[in-house]
Amino acid sequence: MPPRNTPGQLSGTILVHGDHATGIEVAPSISVTSTFRAGPNCDPDGIGAMNPNRHVYSRYSQTIYSRVEEILSKVNHGHAITYTSGIAAAFSALVHYKPKRIAISGGYLGCHGAIDIYLRGRLDDQNTSIIGLDDDFQEGDLCWLETPLNPTGESRDIKYYADKVRDPHQLVRALAYSGPSQIHAVGGKLLVDSTFGPPPLQYPFNLGADCIFHSGTKYFGGHSDLLSGVLIVQTAEEREKLWHDRVYMGNTMGSLEAWLLLRSLRTMHLRIPRQSSSATELAQWLSKAIVPRGKEFDGIPGGVITKVWHSSLQGTDSRGFNPASQMVGGYNATFSILLSKVEYADALPHSLEYFIAATSLGGVESLIEHRVRADPKEDPFLVRLSIGVEEVEDLKDDLRKGLQIVAELPA
Repeated sequence: MPPRNTPGQLSGTILVHGDHATGIEVAPSISVTSTFRAGPNCDPDGIGAMNPNRHVYSRYSQTIYSRVEEILSKVNHGHAITYTSGIAAAFSALVHYKPKRIAISGGYLGCHGAIDIYLRGRLDDQNTSIIGLDDDFQEGDLCWLETPLNPTGESRDIKYYADKVRDPHQLVRALAYSGPSQIHAVGGKLLVDSTFGPPPLQYPFNLGADCIFHSGTKYFGGHSDLLSGVLIVQTAEEREKLWHDRVYMGNTMGSLEAWLLLRSLRTMHLRIPRQSSSATELAQWLSKAIVPRGKEFDGIPGGVITKVWHSSLQGTDSRGFNPASQMVGGYNATFSILLSKVEYADALPHSLEYFIAATSLGGVESLIEHRVRADPKEDPFLVRLSIGVEEVEDLKDDLRKGLQIVAELPA
């Protein structure tokens, strides 16, 4: 019987044994070779899977990141390929799909930067343009949907946008799945940036995505010590096209980073549910602290927090979407709060003991950031929190004390 890996579940057996390790080593070695001895069975045109006899040159394939990609493929229910960073993966997706237009609204500044660089390299007569997610789609569009959204942690309806942009040949299946009211058979593609919603939290392929994007630096890496990007597609043929592009774009992961990523994947099923559960409890707790100045909630002074964003707080929207139907394995572990003064938002990250004032997210340690420092377009009152694996009561106590400190700042 194969190990269980169903939506809402993440198989620790697959994460630990899914790369079919061979030999006498329990922990794999880091290979630093750039090239391989040619043998009679080498395959210069192959994609270099687990058989080391197929490796030719480390820009093509290397055992350690082949093992990483094998596990990522299994836990994401597709065919995964890794890159040097999330931005490298984002740019590679654009080169692969060559969209006529890109539909995107909000989200991570790095992906917007990658899109800007891509557009600058296009020929003038190709007229690639940017549209919003709620604009009408056309054939050749790439819908770039980030959910949950950076930095707030709000969820967007993957199925709705899949139906809006899906290929015409998928129309019959879509009608059977969701009814005719949401169908727009325009022949585009849906890429879902699922960085804030890694397995087991959500599975975008089950909702109609064509490609799943992750900054592997975040929850896949999980320890704030590597850079990585990941694309997952539905077929081996499409994955091989991405591999050919990667060979000549030169954005293959390094051996050390791949080794660190393989180590980290072993504990995803332990880390991410813990982070999700703690973040959900913290977000809901903080939302109750939105009380008037002069009052308090559980030791948190009133008038300091004015809003909390988190998928668990959204409820059902006007189209009937509820994040609970999409986030089958738990809610996101990164979310944001809005404070009543810029001075509060600036001071809070430096008034805490267990939360580290730093950018990024997804690590075992909790991080906190006055987000406007990293992204000047963000609300200067907004603070983003990435929840780690510490005891949730310790994190509550830390936030309680920090909010008390900033509430005493001079008016």
